[in-house]
Amino acid sequence: MLLAVLTLTLAGCYTVPETGRQSFIVISPGEESQLGASEFANIKAKEKISADPAYNEQVTRVGRHIADAVGNQLPSAKWEFVVFDAPKTVNAFALPGGKVGVYTGLLKLCDSDDELAIVMGHEIGHVTARHGAERMSEALLIGLGAVVVDAATQSRTNSTRNAWLIGYGAVVGVGASMKFSRNHESEADHIGVRYAAKAGYDPRASITFWQKMAKQKSQPGGVVGAVMALVSTHPVDAERIQQLQGWMPEVLPLYEAAKLHPR
Repeated sequence: MLLAVLTLTLAGCYTVPETGRQSFIVISPGEESQLGASEFANIKAKEKISADPAYNEQVTRVGRHIADAVGNQLPSAKWEFVVFDAPKTVNAFALPGGKVGVYTGLLKLCDSDDELAIVMGHEIGHVTARHGAERMSEALLIGLGAVVVDAATQSRTNSTRNAWLIGYGAVVGVGASMKFSRNHESEADHIGVRYAAKAGYDPRASITFWQKMAKQKSQPGGVVGAVMALVSTHPVDAERIQQLQGWMPEVLPLYEAAKLHPR
């Protein structure tokens, strides 16, 4: 069993674009793209697609520029940008294969193409980093780990074995998986702001956008805030803004270079 885990780990190394992080992925890009295309077709069949020409033109324009910045980092992409008519939904998403959806509620909140590029870059960053496939691969590895724990405690009493399995589940559930998700969000922020800057959009819009988002919701402080930061799958707003500010010396030169070659 240990040999199987080691074999999977060695066979599943992937280098995340823009950040260079090594991740564990055993799902092929082709499988990812098929899943993404299928899910996107389901969403389009269920959700109302916007007919607003201004919104559609904006999302397609910004999306194409981000896609150009992505370049060959997503070689299987068949880019598609769709606006969904949901004024109360402040959200966007991207799926493997270059499928991107933006809700009109988000477009109402974005004051500029720069802010929209930040959000779209973030969502596309999840795809180029293959975060979904990494989570699926992680689930496989956790399942194998549970088998290993179970096998290693066969000689123990039932109560002891159960305690080990419960403890293992708590560690990977709250300790590892939640942190894993928060790290993915932060990495997508990092990748996305680089894509936006490379596409010629002002990366400083990421800070103003998230400051605006922070005002839209109350953020508990003190001990409660610390607990929520632990169990949340997203970074708290203050942490997110601080990280983005820290990346500005890195991404502003990309933006300045892009301005030398106007779109």
